[in-house]
Amino acid sequence: MPSPRLRSTSLALGAALGLATAAGCTSGSGSSSSASGSPAAGGNGDLQAAYVRTVDAVLPSVVSIAAGSSTGSGVVYDSRGDIVTNAHVIGTAREFTVTLATSGQPLKAGLVASYPLGDLAVIRLTAPPADLKAATFADSAKVTVGQVVLAMGNPLGLHSSVTQGIVSAVGRTVSEPRSAQAPEGLLIPDMVQTSAAINPGNSGGALVNLAHEIVGINTLAATDPSQGGSLAQGIGFAIPASSVTRLADQMIKNGRVVDSGRASLGVSTRTVVAADGTPHGAVIAAVTPGGPGAKAGLKVSDVITGIDGTAVNSSETLARALTTHQPGDQATVTYVRDGATSSVRLTLASL
Repeated sequence: MPSPRLRSTSLALGAALGLATAAGCTSGSGSSSSASGSPAAGGNGDLQAAYVRTVDAVLPSVVSIAAGSSTGSGVVYDSRGDIVTNAHVIGTAREFTVTLATSGQPLKAGLVASYPLGDLAVIRLTAPPADLKAATFADSAKVTVGQVVLAMGNPLGLHSSVTQGIVSAVGRTVSEPRSAQAPEGLLIPDMVQTSAAINPGNSGGALVNLAHEIVGINTLAATDPSQGGSLAQGIGFAIPASSVTRLADQMIKNGRVVDSGRASLGVSTRTVVAADGTPHGAVIAAVTPGGPGAKAGLKVSDVITGIDGTAVNSSETLARALTTHQPGDQATVTYVRDGATSSVRLTLASL
């Protein structure tokens, strides 16, 4: 069992596969590098040399983060000392201790912003060293299945560890477990699946191609229910680089995410469970004033059972259905109120 200090998130293997939709530059500007990805390897010696060059180039940008009793990884985002990581790594903490891969001297950092709905956060070094090296982020549109990648981080407290694998799939929609910030759990779209080993403590670290670019931020590994919930070997997930830069730029500029790019009904829901224990809808627990749901007349205790003809039997399936929409899209919501079924057409807002 890993120490409770080594925080990482995992998901059930069946849920991961069942929820799958298909299953910037060096500074924090959010623009993407134009490099193409992995260089061609003429043989094992060439590939080994490419690995070594990538580790030498990128590992100095990967850090260890201690947030209270939790530890994880992070990636240096810019020369000002901003570091991106997972929201679940930092939890509710506002002060952190950061250790660079190039130095064992602990550095202090504070919270810039956290976005639990996307499991991303930005923290900032109080006194960044002059030689701080920011990472380069890839263009997610150029990430391809079969591309060689390395996962860098601090698994199980093993500082500056590297594992290797390939991009196994792109565009995965993956669920994360329930937490204090997300009682119904999270649903994160467009994730990169990788065979590179991701273990507790890797969360927030770097998934890197052989062009020395960050492909994604390592976030979670699948667990295998048939093996007592142990980590499923070779199935890990990373938030894609383009999502990271877009959200991180907003957090750095505004202190929060102002445009998630994800659609919302403007309601909070929880899953309704029938007498036999099966889920059969998403009951509205709260309605955001002025949001799409409020404008359309949705009320607390209404049970959403469908959206655009897709059946909704839980908060999770509702969230999954919304990942296929963009803010500003029109959607038809089917709901039950006082035993009567109704439908309403509304315009989706930003999550």
